[in-house]
Amino acid sequence: MQQLFITLGLLLLLLGLVWPLLSKLPFGRLPGDIFIERENFSFYFPLTTGLLVSVLLSLLLWWWTRK
Repeated sequence: MQQLFITLGLLLLLLGLVWPLLSKLPFGRLPGDIFIERENFSFYFPLTTGLLVSVLLSLLLWWWTRK
């Protein structure tokens, strides 16, 4: 359990350090993401981004548990 928390902490630290670079990637603005903007209302649903993140996490966890 301790190793898991240390690993997660290091991953969060790494993510925080590279966040300025990651924010320039087109994630969140992919084709298929739903964005509706009206006069006093805006709605954003990252459908494609969510599916892509889900597939990547599934592949990563499958690879990790396979070892």
